[in-house]
Amino acid sequence: MSKLTHLNERGEANMVDVSEKNITSRTAIAEGFVTMLPETLALIRSGEAKKGDVLATARIAGIMAAKRTHDLIPLCHPLPITKATVDFQISTDPVGVHVTGEVRVTGKTGVEMEALTAVSVACLTIYDMLKAADKGMRFDNIRLLEKSGGRSGHYRADSGTPKET
Repeated sequence: MSKLTHLNERGEANMVDVSEKNITSRTAIAEGFVTMLPETLALIRSGEAKKGDVLATARIAGIMAAKRTHDLIPLCHPLPITKATVDFQISTDPVGVHVTGEVRVTGKTGVEMEALTAVSVACLTIYDMLKAADKGMRFDNIRLLEKSGGRSGHYRADSGTPKET
């Protein structure tokens, strides 16, 4: 395992100095899944959730979260995000919603945390919008699917190993 970059020589947490890094195009894609009852999924499909359009609200929440990741996760750099999307795929087996987030930046540090935060907050928003109908919903498999750009190169979760780009 490589040296942890968020610790200084005394083992204290610190923000990584990216001033000497090259500016590159960076992209990260994350995913997660919200498992729910079939009746809860029917509320999403019908648009009859009491709080309104569940997926539209979760999409906006996820994009806003990506833009504010540096306010939520200690030691993250504020980034001038150039793209943030959150998409949903309805699933009947298993029953729930597959959430995907993609974030892009041209900068000196990656956007993995922004993509993961977008997905996490979108999942939380789905729960919030539907908790009156189904308190047993759960989030699973929130993970980084892919990232590109920067010194560490390309990563794809299916192989688990960094690849040169």
